[in-house]
Amino acid sequence: MKQLFLAFLLCTLAFTAPAQNQNYRQAPQEGYYTNPIFPGDYPDPSILRDGDDFYMVHSSFEYYPGLLIWHSTDLINWEPVTNALNTYVGSVWAPDLVKYEDKYYIYFPASDTNYVIVADDIKGPWSAPKELKITMIDPGHITDDQGNRYLYFSSGSYVPLSKDGLTVTGEPKHVYDGWEIPREWSIECFCMEGPKLFKRGDYYYLTVAEGGTAGPATGHMVISARSKSPLGPWENAPHNPILRTQSVDEQWWSMGHATIFEDGHDQWYMLFHGYEKGFYNMGRQTMLVPIEWTKDGWYKIPDHIDINKAIKLPNLKNKLKKSFTLSDTFKGPELAPQWSFFKGSETNRYQFIDNSIEVKGKGNGVANCSPLLAMPANHSYTADVELEIEGDATGGLVLFYNESAFSGILADKENVLANLRGWQFPTERNVIKRHVYLRLKNINNLVDMYYSLDGKEWLKIENSFDATAYHHNVLSGFMGLRIGLCSMGDGNVRFKNFVYTPLH
Repeated sequence: MKQLFLAFLLCTLAFTAPAQNQNYRQAPQEGYYTNPIFPGDYPDPSILRDGDDFYMVHSSFEYYPGLLIWHSTDLINWEPVTNALNTYVGSVWAPDLVKYEDKYYIYFPASDTNYVIVADDIKGPWSAPKELKITMIDPGHITDDQGNRYLYFSSGSYVPLSKDGLTVTGEPKHVYDGWEIPREWSIECFCMEGPKLFKRGDYYYLTVAEGGTAGPATGHMVISARSKSPLGPWENAPHNPILRTQSVDEQWWSMGHATIFEDGHDQWYMLFHGYEKGFYNMGRQTMLVPIEWTKDGWYKIPDHIDINKAIKLPNLKNKLKKSFTLSDTFKGPELAPQWSFFKGSETNRYQFIDNSIEVKGKGNGVANCSPLLAMPANHSYTADVELEIEGDATGGLVLFYNESAFSGILADKENVLANLRGWQFPTERNVIKRHVYLRLKNINNLVDMYYSLDGKEWLKIENSFDATAYHHNVLSGFMGLRIGLCSMGDGNVRFKNFVYTPLH
């Protein structure tokens, strides 16, 4: 009874928000939106306005293909465009998406260095990554009135760039020390990061995050500064911090890593990320709030805006056809944008055959099989998939955080297996003949597992697991808990009809 009551309580407290054309919790009243605009693990957002179009990209870490670009015309409804990064260079952190003289650039750190990729069209093709041969993280691009280009970094330093943006032309110069955080505040670390820059009027504005990306709920925050020159000196805003979680009683924790932008109609917004209380395993989710300008030229969140409540929609028209869904029939010929492999693009491992994706076995377990992953957008959902087992392969449907944190249901040619935090064992013996349907049912982090022989009658196995603790504050890594399709061992696994269903 106690477990039922807690589950009911979590459901009644669930925050409402829209999604990328998915039924995520409940829709807000007409004319309003509720955060997040990107539910799920979409951290370190970088946004580019290109005429009447908006494009966004996020940190993609160890998920390849990476740097998925999204498109919107109204800031609320988003459709995937393309993955800009297909060459494995390591864990990809906070990128910056910019346009300069009709070319598109993404600057990003990975493997203790920085890279740039470039394209003539936002849809690609994108170039192979070019190393900039400079350490530091979180590059932020700015151009001055004379067309000179610079990259800022989390250290408060900048470097000059060549005209084509592909080469660093000078040594780093430190020009900004950040905003001093009161010692009595509970933070993870000073950890200045995520510099984003823009110009308005006579001033250049620098926005950074401080306080640590995770750790205490009250740590991460948004800090603003301005200067008459893109190279400083910088004056801190009197309203700092512009945004910060004040209490663990709030719905959104560790809010920060903001970008300030104008919508083309003189309306200004702040894009940022945050963790959701009770659902840290969903990662850092992308949120949006309007901002206003004070008479003395500083920006702030209007006093009447509550991030936890409905906000009036931007005065922009949605011109997109709403088609994106996590469900997939694997028609090919390319991998659907919601899918990525863990630690490598794995392009030689899979092929599309008769509305299925056949994935060659790799490794001897979930930890080293480089699963195919998709990010769920809901607190509660079911995920179903049909499997055919070839050779001595084992296939599975799991929730996967990293190589040491995962659980799920699997099948070999004869048996249904459970995997609980790496402990794997047959739970139903000699019940299948190389063909089975598997299901995960996640209700507010309590996950039950099922199998079916015909896709209609589902049989629950005795094993379930709690996914609450699969997140960065426990495991590190800055990632989110994803749905994974696993193929391991000597053989192939063919996956069909992946169906993702939000639950209420």
